[in-house]
Amino acid sequence: MSADVLTPDRYINRELSWIAFNERVLAQALDPRTPLLDQAKFSAIFSNNLDEFFMVRVASLKSQVEAGITKPSEDGKTPLEQLLTIREELMPLLQRQQEHFQLHLKQQLQQHRVQLLDYDQLNPRQRQWVDDTFRTSVFPVLTPLAVDPAHPFPFVSNLSINVAAVIRDPETDQRQFARVKVPQKNLPRFMAIPTELSDQDPAPIHSAIPLEQMIAFNLSLLFPGMAVEGHYFFRVTRDADLELRDLEADDLMLALEKGLRKRRMGGEVVRLEVPNEMPEEVAAMLRKGLAVEEEDLYKIDGPLGLDDLFGLSGLPLPKLKSKPHSGKTPDLLARSQQHLLDEGTVQPEEFDDIFSVMRQQDLLLHHPYDLFSTTVEEFINQAADDPEVMGIKMTLYRTSKDSPIIAALIRAAENGKQVMALVELKARFDEDNNIQWARQLERAGVHVVYGVLGLKTHTKIVLVVRREQNQVRSYVHIGTGNYNSKTSKLYTDLGLLSSRPELGQDLVELFNYLTGFSKQQSFRKLLVAPVTLRKGMKALIQREIDHAEQGRAGLIRAKMNSLVDPEIIALLYEASQAGIQVELIIRGMCSLIPGKKGLSENIRVISIIGQFLEHSRIFWFSNGGAPEVYIGSADWMSRNLDRRVEAVTPVEDPALRTKLERLMSLYLNDNRGAWDMNSDGSFTQRQPKADGDERNAQVELIEAWGQELTTQQS
Repeated sequence: MSADVLTPDRYINRELSWIAFNERVLAQALDPRTPLLDQAKFSAIFSNNLDEFFMVRVASLKSQVEAGITKPSEDGKTPLEQLLTIREELMPLLQRQQEHFQLHLKQQLQQHRVQLLDYDQLNPRQRQWVDDTFRTSVFPVLTPLAVDPAHPFPFVSNLSINVAAVIRDPETDQRQFARVKVPQKNLPRFMAIPTELSDQDPAPIHSAIPLEQMIAFNLSLLFPGMAVEGHYFFRVTRDADLELRDLEADDLMLALEKGLRKRRMGGEVVRLEVPNEMPEEVAAMLRKGLAVEEEDLYKIDGPLGLDDLFGLSGLPLPKLKSKPHSGKTPDLLARSQQHLLDEGTVQPEEFDDIFSVMRQQDLLLHHPYDLFSTTVEEFINQAADDPEVMGIKMTLYRTSKDSPIIAALIRAAENGKQVMALVELKARFDEDNNIQWARQLERAGVHVVYGVLGLKTHTKIVLVVRREQNQVRSYVHIGTGNYNSKTSKLYTDLGLLSSRPELGQDLVELFNYLTGFSKQQSFRKLLVAPVTLRKGMKALIQREIDHAEQGRAGLIRAKMNSLVDPEIIALLYEASQAGIQVELIIRGMCSLIPGKKGLSENIRVISIIGQFLEHSRIFWFSNGGAPEVYIGSADWMSRNLDRRVEAVTPVEDPALRTKLERLMSLYLNDNRGAWDMNSDGSFTQRQPKADGDERNAQVELIEAWGQELTTQQS
């Protein structure tokens, strides 16, 4: 079977598969087992995910429709058919989210003395405070904009919440329309009200009112002498995708800065959200003014922009949140922390620098269970300060705003080392941040490059070159996640620290490919996109098929974010038909159909949604009893295999390979955060048996990583 015979009935639409993923996120919010403030967090994530989906994916489909493109996707749907199906699938999810917010979340929070109040629920003292605060702190910031022949319809910025005010002139009886933007970037979305003003006994821990309501019920101050007949909230989502291809570095920087200014303003409107109670005439006027089609109007039964529920996470109510996890330092690196030596906690004769540990053995890191700060950051920090280190090279796709890694690279350059950083300017929604980092690094003397022409550099690699006894030795980190201190605490990611010469030489040549004119066509150990990764992955799957055809049992296990590549899917179908068991852990989109008779009986797919975002990629092949396992930055998506620079590395240490095998089994046996994918593309959440134990992979990993999951490393 090949991609060209992957008929539409063998492929699930990627957009609908993504919606199914976001439905699983919403289910986490609706699950009564999820702590209350975590429910608010997952509801916010659902909304935030949806915003990005509209800004990028829906925007792309709308552009195709406007361009007259009717070519169907792999599942046979035209762009217009996909748009209509997306709307049909989303409406019930939005209704469920609002019902949960109104009927459960607010009420349960109230029981825990957290009040999210509407204006009409305020007592006289609270109302007086809200009105006074409006006059002093909100009113001066607002700019009411009239809409009439002399005032064209105002520009409405992306993801902004607005008040549509219907105004009547008492003298002429003429009705007019005005727009007031809610200043969310200047003021909190939920304005805290002093708790002592409450009538509740005991007093609430937190009281707040939506900022838009504070404005709406004081509109008379904005329009003195006029009668305010009604107010209605609305929110727009605009096309925010930046299509920048085949640009030289300097041009790319300028084009990105121009594009980012456009994004802040926004392109065409792709979604207009309004409350159910908005009169049709007001909705029609908004549609006309914003050039919005009927199918892009979303009527919402509740407050708009629930992504702002993220703000509740900061409330000091630990019993209403998941127990925080801080991670730990791997035992092998316990005596390798420079600060312990500086503090005198570890004596010089007891101190093993991280390079000496890496010379003895490879280290497999799993964040957030392993601390990022004492592993990856420690590696780069020691490299920056070690007088024997000659050079550091690394890729930066996304990093945190106060990045210790950026500081280390700058310090390394100041220490006279050769430092190169590939900063991917095209990392979506991090472009502005990366431009600022690039300029800061350049000013410090770091060699900054912006990647390969026409490709996005997504790989997560570090190369440290060190002088040792008149020789040069390479030390590497190859990972699945970004070099980001913040997300390392929120995402699960794997990384390999190694001093294997073959990996070091591969990274030397890969960096030459990234920075020069190299046309490297092969690597010793690494599978590298767009050069060898697709061919290599297909060969590994085909090898399992060959083993099966020779009577040997085959098994493929893989974990990734998304599986949508038609060629890989077709080959997995072929593997299933050859009798090979295929076990897949796919967090997000999956276009493969599992468990279909005559096609994929031997394939099962699960998705894990939990406290942490599953971001690691693992590829395991039984290889006739001599297993091989790989980790890296790439999903099985066409963009990762063909249009990005990615690196996937084998994990060759037997103890580490065993550790990854047990890790995959732990995920596959999860019955708390796991969902089974059905052959129609839907998912069913696993439930522990009444007489059985609950198996939560992430919870078990907090306790077991580095212990039960591995043999003793020596």
